Amino acid sequence: MDLRQLRYFVAVARERNFTRAAEMLHIAQPPLSRQIQLLEEELGVTLILRDSRPIRLTDAGRLFHEQALQILGRVDQMKEATRRVGLNRNQVLSIGFVASTLYGGLPALIRKLRQNAPELDIQLLEMLSIQQIPALKEGRIDLGFGRLKHSDPNIASTVLRQERLVAALPEDAGLAQEDGPMPLAMLAGQRLIVYPKEPRPSYADQILTLLQDHDIHPGEVLEMREIQSALGLVAADSGICIIPASARQMRSDLRYRVIDSPGATSPVILYHRTGDQSRHLDLVKQLIGDMYAENPVWLADSILPDQLPDERQARS
Repeated sequence: MDLRQLRYFVAVARERNFTRAAEMLHIAQPPLSRQIQLLEEELGVTLILRDSRPIRLTDAGRLFHEQALQILGRVDQMKEATRRVGLNRNQVLSIGFVASTLYGGLPALIRKLRQNAPELDIQLLEMLSIQQIPALKEGRIDLGFGRLKHSDPNIASTVLRQERLVAALPEDAGLAQEDGPMPLAMLAGQRLIVYPKEPRPSYADQILTLLQDHDIHPGEVLEMREIQSALGLVAADSGICIIPASARQMRSDLRYRVIDSPGATSPVILYHRTGDQSRHLDLVKQLIGDMYAENPVWLADSILPDQLPDERQARS
């Protein structure tokens, strides 16, 4: 077994088609098929069910795929880190994030991280929560900040806080004429704008599940690709959008009301690879605890866990 075979298998698993995988790898299909066959013979198990269209992975194939992604990702990290050391460059720390976290503490955290670890070359990559999980497993990012809970045993998650949800309303809307908290039930029959449209599951599903759990049925649901577009439609009086409280800073031409209903929160979650014991991960958790202790303005609309990531008690 060699790295070439791992890359071939990952390509086939991603494309679900030998022909497309061969084209992507710039090789002929027969040699590709032969290498996968040799891999299966060496392992003594079937990895791919070839009689289905598109082809499917067996249980063993799915496990092998996950492990192959991690191995290839670590190899790429090793090569990049070695090059940077040889060229006297700083170590790279790649951080994935969802757009809404830019308004709730992520910029302050990055500033503190740069001050406390000047040797780091910090790269920020905007990606949806569901995209951060494979990115971590493949080694494309080292940390992630998202909002989607998952069950992947290879990725550890720490809920940093629960952020309250608010309704973004057109300025002239009837619901916008009051400033107080708004019961979730008032969304019944309203045109609702959710994001992102894809990939799913996503934050949009969190909102739709919240409504379903409270037996609330909007009149119509419009799906947009990103939060900026969703809020643009709200400004155009095309509906109501439910967003994390910190994202109110994105537009000043809308009215916002906090949702006053049980469970009307969205988690902010720190993702990292299971077993990661790097000092930079520990530093990130420590700095988050320090920020929470400072009680910044953006934290006012959040519910903190009983213990902060650095194991210190959260302040009330």
